[in-house]
Amino acid sequence: MARSDRLFRLLHAMRTMPAPITAARLAEATEVSLRSLYRDIDALRAAGAQIEGERGYGYRLIEDYALPPQTFERAEIEAIALGMAEVASMGDPVLAEAAASVLAKVAATLPDDREQYLLHAISQVFRPTPRYEVTPNMELVRGACWREEALRIGYADKNGAVSERMILPLAVVYTDRTQTVLARCCLREDFRMFRTDRIRSVSLAGSSFRPRRAALLRDYMAELKQRSSRPDISAKDTNE
Repeated sequence: MARSDRLFRLLHAMRTMPAPITAARLAEATEVSLRSLYRDIDALRAAGAQIEGERGYGYRLIEDYALPPQTFERAEIEAIALGMAEVASMGDPVLAEAAASVLAKVAATLPDDREQYLLHAISQVFRPTPRYEVTPNMELVRGACWREEALRIGYADKNGAVSERMILPLAVVYTDRTQTVLARCCLREDFRMFRTDRIRSVSLAGSSFRPRRAALLRDYMAELKQRSSRPDISAKDTNE
């Protein structure tokens, strides 16, 4: 691992772990030896990071040189806290971990009083159960969207019959009740919506549709907007 990557990894650990953090815990989190960890802490201090503590006691990150102080208003901080709480309640463990990481990074850039607003926000989300059914293949789907790679999916219709499809994944949409993949279906040669709770299997098809995703998504969204604004037009159902 490059040293720059290792230092950023150490900073992230110090942002997210409760202080004071022992050297042993930091070394374990960053997968380095204690000797390397002490050198990395000295390097961060030399670069401008204010880190309190010493060997045998533990460390606390006071000021993060990598992230300049932010001046969010209190309502903006509430919006950040509420948005990340909503993401964490969706039921996707990858996004939940990412939401916690975002909060930690934002908190590291705030003055002390604003940090308290974030950590003890008055806007809360309470969902006893995840908002959406946990879908183990979503990380693969999101990755294919970003990389513009076609997918092969096994998809069940409303009666449970499964068919094999090749799709060009464009985006993931979250509605009140369902999580849906917007895609270009190669079987239908048209845009389609695929509910994630009906996707039975996912694999990479081994072909790229780069750089068409942005244009295809723009066309699909324009089509959906047109249909929603013209209820008098009978359009075919785009849900599969």
